[in-house]
Amino acid sequence: MTQSTRKPAKKNSAAARKKSGPAVASLHLLSDAEMHRIAEKIFKLSDAHETEVEIGMVSDALTRFANNTIHQNVAEQVLTVSVRTVLDGRTARATTNKTDEESLRRVVAASKALARSQPRNPNLLPMPGPQKYTKVSRYFENTAHATPADRARAVARVADMAEKNKQTAAGIFTTGVTQSAIANTNGLFASHRQTRAEFSITILESDSSGWAKANAPDLSRMDPVALAKSASEKSAASRKPGEAAPGKWTVILEPAAVLDLVGFLFYDFAGTAVADQRSCFNKRMGKHVMGENITLHDDVYHPLQSGLPFDGEGIPRQRVLLVDKGVPSNLVYSRATAKKMKAKPTGHGFSLPNDYGEAPMNLVFSGGNSSVDEMVRSTERGVLVTRLWYIREVDPYEKVLTGMTRDGTFLVQNGRVAGGVRNFRFNQSILEMLSNVELLGPAVRAAGEESFEMVVPPMKVRDFHFSEVTKF
Repeated sequence: MTQSTRKPAKKNSAAARKKSGPAVASLHLLSDAEMHRIAEKIFKLSDAHETEVEIGMVSDALTRFANNTIHQNVAEQVLTVSVRTVLDGRTARATTNKTDEESLRRVVAASKALARSQPRNPNLLPMPGPQKYTKVSRYFENTAHATPADRARAVARVADMAEKNKQTAAGIFTTGVTQSAIANTNGLFASHRQTRAEFSITILESDSSGWAKANAPDLSRMDPVALAKSASEKSAASRKPGEAAPGKWTVILEPAAVLDLVGFLFYDFAGTAVADQRSCFNKRMGKHVMGENITLHDDVYHPLQSGLPFDGEGIPRQRVLLVDKGVPSNLVYSRATAKKMKAKPTGHGFSLPNDYGEAPMNLVFSGGNSSVDEMVRSTERGVLVTRLWYIREVDPYEKVLTGMTRDGTFLVQNGRVAGGVRNFRFNQSILEMLSNVELLGPAVRAAGEESFEMVVPPMKVRDFHFSEVTKF
């Protein structure tokens, strides 16, 4: 937990408004026709046996604030064109950020030169042909065209609230657009456009802090003031933290805390990880290793998810049941891994060449009906955890993680929150944790700091192992 003893600066909400920064340059998005033209230029310049083109455009704008004042407003638009060539079973990739003919000529030549220097790959498959994709709508004009003034107005309201409560606010507000396309000389073309808004805030006091974070493709679904209010209440409620003994505790994990723990499982569901004996599910597939109340899918089409409906080779993503009532049931596969393991590709491969194969990137946990308040009321003695940080893997096969609580850790006694406690370090097997889940809340889109976003529920877990108490 980051602590601050500085008093909130005066009149900073006005400063936040004045320092909102210049308007971002006008947004230029690429049409499918423009991306087709770039790809076709490259194909004409390449005499490789096969050629693949990936086109990516990112337009991001960020407003950063601290001490209740905006102190940074930045924006960038970046275009990348990545070319992969195949020559006699050898493949390599080169990238440029220019689209003039000479730059495209050079990037093709660089890719071919790199490919010639590679060893032959006997498992390299021909590039796929045209595919059919399920449409997903994740582009919102209000997010794409949000201005620094839009973000500054929200920050000003947050700063006003923090000053009124004699607290200090710090965080970020980001909006942006991402475009992706993949094309190859076998006739494949796929494109995707999506927007993203994210707000993260930490509210500081002299001996406590609170935190909240959310992101969504649609800016209108974000409520920075509500997030700031939650962080403010956590900071106030955890003043003058007491100290509780380490040991095995009943814990109530809010969604951000759940996210940053279970996110460490994502690569264990990769066919490559199992084939290489690097997964915690080796020798555990088809066996009960979690509680019967744990069901997990990878589902890019879930309404709370984001991302592309195709993988790094242009293969359509499939919805995959990974854990069925506590039983690891299925893996995800790239085309090459599927052929090696005599399975069907699931559309989860990474761009080639790579050493990782594939992974599920859109994890969705099934939830329950218990709210966090109900979990608290049902707990005689336990700990309520807002978020975790500095998480590291101790034992990859038993999935033991260590890390610390942060920004809102509370003692629960006799069915109510009794006050803040100093943070804990934990050492906990995630497989064991998911076997000890007593209650689940509704699954929500959660954002943390240690893992990518996914859909997870809050959880009440018994016998969670806190190994020591921190000094703050």
